[in-house]
Amino acid sequence: MQNIPKEKFTIVGIDKGAEVIARPHVSYMKDVWRRFRKNKLAIVALILLVLLSFFVIFGPSISGYAFEEVDPGARNASPSAEHWFGTDSLGRDLFARVWQGGRVSLIIGFLGAIVSAVVGCLYGGVSAYFGGKVDTIMMRVLEIVISIPYLIIVILFSIVLQSKGLFTLILAMTITGWCGTARLVRGQMLQLKSQEYVLAAQALGVSPLRIIIRHMIPNTLSVIIVNITFAIPNYIFSEAFLSYIGLGVQSPNTSWGALASSAQAQFMFYPFQLFFPAIMIAITMLAFTMMGDGLRDALDPRLRK
Repeated sequence: MQNIPKEKFTIVGIDKGAEVIARPHVSYMKDVWRRFRKNKLAIVALILLVLLSFFVIFGPSISGYAFEEVDPGARNASPSAEHWFGTDSLGRDLFARVWQGGRVSLIIGFLGAIVSAVVGCLYGGVSAYFGGKVDTIMMRVLEIVISIPYLIIVILFSIVLQSKGLFTLILAMTITGWCGTARLVRGQMLQLKSQEYVLAAQALGVSPLRIIIRHMIPNTLSVIIVNITFAIPNYIFSEAFLSYIGLGVQSPNTSWGALASSAQAQFMFYPFQLFFPAIMIAITMLAFTMMGDGLRDALDPRLRK
Protein backbone atom coordinates (compact mmCIF):
# COMPACT_ATOMS: atom_id res chain seq x y z
CA MET A 1 0.00 0.00 0.00
CA GLN A 2 1.45 3.33 -1.04
CA ASN A 3 2.00 5.84 1.72
CA ILE A 4 0.27 9.14 0.97
CA PRO A 5 1.56 12.14 2.93
CA LYS A 6 -0.90 13.94 5.14
CA GLU A 7 -0.24 17.20 3.35
CA LYS A 8 -2.25 15.89 0.40
CA PHE A 9 -5.45 15.93 2.49
CA THR A 10 -7.50 18.95 3.47
CA ILE A 11 -10.05 18.95 6.29
CA VAL A 12 -13.17 20.59 4.94
CA GLY A 13 -15.30 20.24 8.08
CA ILE A 14 -19.04 19.60 8.26
CA ASP A 15 -21.50 21.37 5.98
CA LYS A 16 -24.26 22.28 8.42
CA GLY A 17 -26.41 23.79 5.66
CA ALA A 18 -26.87 20.41 3.97
CA GLU A 19 -29.46 19.34 6.51
CA VAL A 20 -31.44 22.59 6.51
CA ILE A 21 -35.03 22.09 5.37
CA ALA A 22 -35.43 24.16 2.21
CA ARG A 23 -39.25 24.25 2.47
CA PRO A 24 -41.52 23.51 5.43
CA HIS A 25 -43.97 20.64 5.13
CA VAL A 26 -47.21 21.76 3.47
CA SER A 27 -50.33 19.63 3.52
CA TYR A 28 -52.18 18.88 0.30
CA MET A 29 -55.13 21.16 1.09
CA LYS A 30 -52.85 24.06 2.08
CA ASP A 31 -50.96 23.63 -1.17
CA VAL A 32 -54.27 23.61 -3.07
CA TRP A 33 -55.31 26.88 -1.42
CA ARG A 34 -51.87 28.43 -2.13
CA ARG A 35 -52.12 27.62 -5.83
CA PHE A 36 -55.78 28.63 -5.99
CA ARG A 37 -54.98 32.10 -4.58
CA LYS A 38 -52.53 32.72 -7.40
CA ASN A 39 -55.36 32.50 -9.94
CA LYS A 40 -56.84 36.02 -9.85
CA LEU A 41 -59.86 35.15 -12.00
CA ALA A 42 -60.74 32.27 -9.71
CA ILE A 43 -60.56 34.56 -6.67
CA VAL A 44 -62.82 37.11 -8.39
CA ALA A 45 -65.27 34.32 -9.22
CA LEU A 46 -65.20 33.11 -5.60
CA ILE A 47 -65.95 36.65 -4.37
CA LEU A 48 -68.86 36.93 -6.83
CA LEU A 49 -70.30 33.63 -5.61
CA VAL A 50 -69.93 34.71 -1.97
CA LEU A 51 -71.78 37.96 -2.74
CA LEU A 52 -74.49 36.08 -4.62
CA SER A 53 -74.86 33.66 -1.72
CA PHE A 54 -75.15 36.55 0.74
CA PHE A 55 -77.93 38.23 -1.24
CA VAL A 56 -79.68 34.92 -1.91
CA ILE A 57 -79.78 34.28 1.86
CA PHE A 58 -80.52 37.79 3.13
CA GLY A 59 -81.77 39.65 0.02
CA PRO A 60 -85.51 38.92 0.39
CA SER A 61 -85.51 40.47 3.89
CA ILE A 62 -83.36 43.49 2.92
CA SER A 63 -85.97 45.00 0.58
CA GLY A 64 -88.65 45.19 3.25
CA TYR A 65 -91.17 43.44 0.97
CA ALA A 66 -92.25 39.82 1.02
CA PHE A 67 -91.58 38.11 -2.30
CA GLU A 68 -95.25 37.09 -2.63
CA GLU A 69 -96.65 40.45 -1.47
CA VAL A 70 -98.91 42.08 -4.09
CA ASP A 71 -99.27 45.87 -4.46
CA PRO A 72 -101.95 46.65 -7.11
CA GLY A 73 -100.95 50.31 -7.12
CA ALA A 74 -97.36 49.61 -8.16
CA ARG A 75 -97.76 47.30 -11.14
CA ASN A 76 -94.85 47.27 -13.64
CA ALA A 77 -93.07 50.05 -11.73
CA SER A 78 -89.59 50.93 -12.94
CA PRO A 79 -86.56 50.58 -10.62
CA SER A 80 -86.63 53.31 -7.98
CA ALA A 81 -85.66 54.05 -4.37
CA GLU A 82 -88.84 52.30 -3.23
CA HIS A 83 -88.51 49.22 -5.47
CA TRP A 84 -84.82 48.77 -6.33
CA PHE A 85 -85.40 46.32 -9.19
CA GLY A 86 -88.92 47.53 -10.01
CA THR A 87 -92.07 45.41 -9.80
CA ASP A 88 -93.79 42.82 -11.97
CA SER A 89 -97.24 42.83 -13.57
CA LEU A 90 -98.91 42.07 -10.22
CA GLY A 91 -97.00 44.71 -8.29
CA ARG A 92 -94.62 42.29 -6.51
CA ASP A 93 -91.17 43.62 -5.60
CA LEU A 94 -88.61 42.21 -8.05
CA PHE A 95 -85.64 42.68 -5.72
CA ALA A 96 -87.17 40.28 -3.21
CA ARG A 97 -88.36 37.90 -5.92
CA VAL A 98 -84.99 37.80 -7.72
CA TRP A 99 -83.16 36.75 -4.56
CA GLN A 100 -85.93 34.37 -3.53
CA GLY A 101 -85.72 32.87 -7.03
CA GLY A 102 -81.95 32.60 -6.59
CA ARG A 103 -82.51 30.32 -3.60
CA VAL A 104 -84.58 27.91 -5.66
CA SER A 105 -82.29 28.04 -8.70
CA LEU A 106 -79.10 27.48 -6.70
CA ILE A 107 -80.68 24.69 -4.65
CA ILE A 108 -81.69 22.94 -7.88
CA GLY A 109 -78.24 23.54 -9.38
CA PHE A 110 -76.23 22.39 -6.35
CA LEU A 111 -78.34 19.40 -5.38
CA GLY A 112 -78.72 18.24 -8.98
CA ALA A 113 -74.98 18.51 -9.65
CA ILE A 114 -73.97 16.82 -6.38
CA VAL A 115 -76.41 13.91 -6.78
CA SER A 116 -75.31 13.42 -10.38
CA ALA A 117 -71.63 13.54 -9.40
CA VAL A 118 -71.99 11.02 -6.56
CA VAL A 119 -74.05 8.54 -8.58
CA GLY A 120 -71.93 9.02 -11.70
CA CYS A 121 -68.63 8.55 -9.81
CA LEU A 122 -69.74 5.33 -8.14
CA TYR A 123 -71.30 3.90 -11.31
CA GLY A 124 -68.39 4.84 -13.57
CA GLY A 125 -65.84 3.72 -10.98
CA VAL A 126 -67.40 0.28 -10.53
CA SER A 127 -67.73 -0.17 -14.30
CA ALA A 128 -64.10 0.76 -14.96
CA TYR A 129 -62.66 -1.21 -12.04
CA PHE A 130 -64.26 -4.57 -12.81
CA GLY A 131 -64.24 -4.22 -16.61
CA GLY A 132 -65.10 -7.14 -18.88
CA LYS A 133 -68.74 -8.25 -18.91
CA VAL A 134 -69.61 -6.03 -15.95
CA ASP A 135 -68.38 -2.97 -17.84
CA THR A 136 -70.21 -3.99 -21.02
CA ILE A 137 -73.53 -4.56 -19.25
CA MET A 138 -73.29 -1.35 -17.20
CA MET A 139 -72.44 0.75 -20.27
CA ARG A 140 -75.39 -0.71 -22.21
CA VAL A 141 -77.69 0.18 -19.29
CA LEU A 142 -76.23 3.70 -19.26
CA GLU A 143 -76.84 4.13 -22.99
CA ILE A 144 -80.47 3.11 -22.53
CA VAL A 145 -80.98 5.56 -19.68
CA ILE A 146 -79.23 8.44 -21.43
CA SER A 147 -81.37 7.96 -24.54
CA ILE A 148 -84.56 8.82 -22.61
CA PRO A 149 -85.35 12.57 -22.88
CA TYR A 150 -85.47 14.08 -19.41
CA LEU A 151 -88.55 16.10 -20.44
CA ILE A 152 -90.58 12.88 -20.69
CA ILE A 153 -89.31 11.84 -17.26
CA VAL A 154 -90.31 15.19 -15.74
CA ILE A 155 -93.81 14.92 -17.21
CA LEU A 156 -94.20 11.34 -15.95
CA PHE A 157 -92.99 12.24 -12.47
CA SER A 158 -95.32 15.24 -12.35
CA ILE A 159 -98.28 13.01 -13.26
CA VAL A 160 -97.37 10.07 -11.01
CA LEU A 161 -96.40 12.14 -7.95
CA GLN A 162 -99.13 14.74 -8.55
CA SER A 163 -96.57 17.43 -7.86
CA LYS A 164 -94.52 20.09 -9.64
CA GLY A 165 -92.45 21.01 -6.63
CA LEU A 166 -88.74 21.31 -6.02
CA PHE A 167 -88.20 17.67 -5.04
CA THR A 168 -89.97 16.39 -8.16
CA LEU A 169 -87.81 18.59 -10.42
CA ILE A 170 -84.53 17.52 -8.84
CA LEU A 171 -85.48 13.85 -8.85
CA ALA A 172 -86.63 13.92 -12.47
CA MET A 173 -83.58 15.81 -13.77
CA THR A 174 -81.04 13.63 -11.93
CA ILE A 175 -82.55 10.37 -13.23
CA THR A 176 -80.54 10.86 -16.43
CA GLY A 177 -78.21 13.69 -15.35
CA TRP A 178 -75.58 11.35 -13.87
CA CYS A 179 -74.89 9.54 -17.15
CA GLY A 180 -72.43 12.09 -18.53
CA THR A 181 -70.45 12.09 -15.29
CA ALA A 182 -70.36 8.28 -15.27
CA ARG A 183 -68.87 8.18 -18.77
CA LEU A 184 -66.29 10.82 -17.89
CA VAL A 185 -65.24 9.11 -14.66
CA ARG A 186 -65.09 5.68 -16.35
CA GLY A 187 -62.70 7.01 -18.99
CA GLN A 188 -60.41 8.53 -16.36
CA MET A 189 -60.42 5.46 -14.14
CA LEU A 190 -59.60 3.09 -16.98
CA GLN A 191 -56.27 4.92 -17.12
CA LEU A 192 -55.78 4.74 -13.34
CA LYS A 193 -56.66 1.08 -12.67
CA SER A 194 -53.25 -0.12 -13.88
CA GLN A 195 -51.27 2.34 -11.74
CA GLU A 196 -48.85 1.00 -9.12
CA TYR A 197 -50.75 2.30 -6.08
CA VAL A 198 -53.93 0.53 -7.23
CA LEU A 199 -52.04 -2.74 -7.77
CA ALA A 200 -50.43 -2.35 -4.34
CA ALA A 201 -53.83 -1.83 -2.70
CA GLN A 202 -55.15 -4.95 -4.45
CA ALA A 203 -52.15 -6.95 -3.26
CA LEU A 204 -52.82 -5.84 0.32
CA GLY A 205 -56.38 -7.16 0.09
CA VAL A 206 -58.20 -3.79 0.07
CA SER A 207 -61.82 -4.15 -0.99
CA PRO A 208 -62.76 -2.92 -4.50
CA LEU A 209 -65.20 -0.29 -3.14
CA ARG A 210 -62.52 1.15 -0.86
CA ILE A 211 -60.00 1.25 -3.71
CA ILE A 212 -62.49 3.13 -5.87
CA ILE A 213 -63.45 5.64 -3.14
CA ARG A 214 -60.04 6.16 -1.48
CA HIS A 215 -57.59 5.81 -4.38
CA MET A 216 -59.23 6.20 -7.78
CA ILE A 217 -61.91 8.87 -7.28
CA PRO A 218 -59.54 11.38 -5.53
CA ASN A 219 -57.19 11.19 -8.51
CA THR A 220 -60.03 12.19 -10.84
CA LEU A 221 -61.18 14.97 -8.49
CA SER A 222 -60.08 17.80 -10.76
CA VAL A 223 -62.16 16.42 -13.65
CA ILE A 224 -65.16 15.87 -11.35
CA ILE A 225 -64.94 19.42 -9.95
CA VAL A 226 -64.91 20.93 -13.44
CA ASN A 227 -67.84 18.73 -14.42
CA ILE A 228 -69.82 19.92 -11.37
CA THR A 229 -69.15 23.58 -12.15
CA PHE A 230 -70.60 23.10 -15.62
CA ALA A 231 -73.48 20.97 -14.34
CA ILE A 232 -74.77 23.64 -11.93
CA PRO A 233 -75.65 26.25 -14.62
CA ASN A 234 -76.95 23.44 -16.85
CA TYR A 235 -79.45 22.47 -14.16
CA ILE A 236 -80.44 26.12 -13.74
CA PHE A 237 -81.05 26.43 -17.48
CA SER A 238 -82.99 23.16 -17.51
CA GLU A 239 -85.22 24.47 -14.74
CA ALA A 240 -85.73 27.69 -16.73
CA PHE A 241 -86.89 25.72 -19.75
CA LEU A 242 -89.27 23.63 -17.64
CA SER A 243 -90.67 26.82 -16.09
CA TYR A 244 -91.27 28.22 -19.57
CA ILE A 245 -93.48 25.26 -20.53
CA GLY A 246 -95.26 25.22 -17.17
CA LEU A 247 -93.46 22.28 -15.54
CA GLY A 248 -91.12 24.26 -13.31
CA VAL A 249 -91.55 26.00 -9.98
CA GLN A 250 -95.13 27.11 -9.48
CA SER A 251 -96.36 30.52 -8.25
CA PRO A 252 -96.20 32.15 -5.73
CA ASN A 253 -92.77 30.54 -5.38
CA THR A 254 -90.31 31.48 -8.10
CA SER A 255 -86.87 30.96 -9.59
CA TRP A 256 -84.62 32.84 -11.99
CA GLY A 257 -85.97 30.77 -14.84
CA ALA A 258 -89.57 31.38 -13.82
CA LEU A 259 -88.93 35.13 -13.55
CA ALA A 260 -87.32 35.22 -16.99
CA SER A 261 -90.19 33.19 -18.42
CA SER A 262 -92.87 35.50 -17.00
CA ALA A 263 -90.97 38.62 -18.11
CA GLN A 264 -90.35 37.64 -21.74
CA ALA A 265 -93.97 38.39 -22.70
CA GLN A 266 -93.50 42.03 -21.63
CA PHE A 267 -89.90 42.48 -22.68
CA MET A 268 -90.66 45.19 -25.26
CA PHE A 269 -92.34 47.41 -22.66
CA TYR A 270 -90.60 46.47 -19.39
CA PRO A 271 -87.14 45.06 -20.27
CA PHE A 272 -85.88 45.48 -16.70
CA GLN A 273 -88.11 42.58 -15.61
CA LEU A 274 -86.07 40.23 -17.80
CA PHE A 275 -82.72 41.93 -17.31
CA PHE A 276 -82.22 41.19 -13.60
CA PRO A 277 -82.92 37.43 -13.56
CA ALA A 278 -81.02 37.01 -16.84
CA ILE A 279 -77.94 38.83 -15.54
CA MET A 280 -77.99 36.71 -12.37
CA ILE A 281 -78.00 33.52 -14.44
CA ALA A 282 -75.14 34.85 -16.59
CA ILE A 283 -73.02 35.93 -13.60
CA THR A 284 -73.59 32.61 -11.85
CA MET A 285 -72.59 30.62 -14.93
CA LEU A 286 -69.47 32.74 -15.54
CA ALA A 287 -68.40 32.62 -11.89
CA PHE A 288 -68.74 28.83 -11.62
CA THR A 289 -66.84 28.36 -14.88
CA MET A 290 -63.91 30.58 -13.81
CA MET A 291 -63.75 29.07 -10.33
CA GLY A 292 -63.89 25.57 -11.83
CA ASP A 293 -60.87 26.32 -14.01
CA GLY A 294 -58.97 27.55 -10.95
CA LEU A 295 -59.92 24.50 -8.89
CA ARG A 296 -58.95 22.17 -11.73
CA ASP A 297 -55.41 23.53 -11.74
CA ALA A 298 -55.16 23.71 -7.94
CA LEU A 299 -56.46 20.21 -7.27
CA ASP A 300 -54.37 18.45 -9.91
CA PRO A 301 -51.67 16.55 -7.95
CA ARG A 302 -49.47 16.41 -11.06
CA LEU A 303 -49.01 20.20 -10.89
CA ARG A 304 -47.87 20.15 -7.27
CA LYS A 305 -44.32 21.40 -6.72
